[in-house]
Amino acid sequence: MAIRRAIFPGSFDPITKGHENILRRAAPLFDEIVVAIGVNADKSSMFTLEKRMAWCAEVFSDLPRVSVLSYQGLTVDFCREVEANWVLRGVRNGGDFQYERTIAQMMKRLDPGVETMILFTDPEFAPISSTVVRDILTHGGDVSQFVPDVVQLV
Repeated sequence: MAIRRAIFPGSFDPITKGHENILRRAAPLFDEIVVAIGVNADKSSMFTLEKRMAWCAEVFSDLPRVSVLSYQGLTVDFCREVEANWVLRGVRNGGDFQYERTIAQMMKRLDPGVETMILFTDPEFAPISSTVVRDILTHGGDVSQFVPDVVQLV
């Protein structure tokens, strides 16, 4: 029987409770999940790659079948590299759904062997996004209720 390996791609800049909610709910569905932190040379991140990887590893340290890796380039190419046939994505609202559907359809065109699984966040996490967390941080706000406890931002 083939291993059900998924990647959970994103910038995780920073990881939020919404990200954690999606992965923890998906964990029983797969044999392995790789948190895949994308590195885009054209985008600047608020937090270093090393810090984001360490946070993700700590948040999921209780799940032995979850690993954390970084990658550059196309997500579909990274799927091939780690032999993942699934991409796990989280959706907070209708706008997210439209975007994720387009990405999933394009990925399917690039590699018909890669399936996308979309999970909706639990309602209490729907308004949380890394972008909003970064904005709150930039303006001196407290984001502790939006990020896992291991994420120390102050």
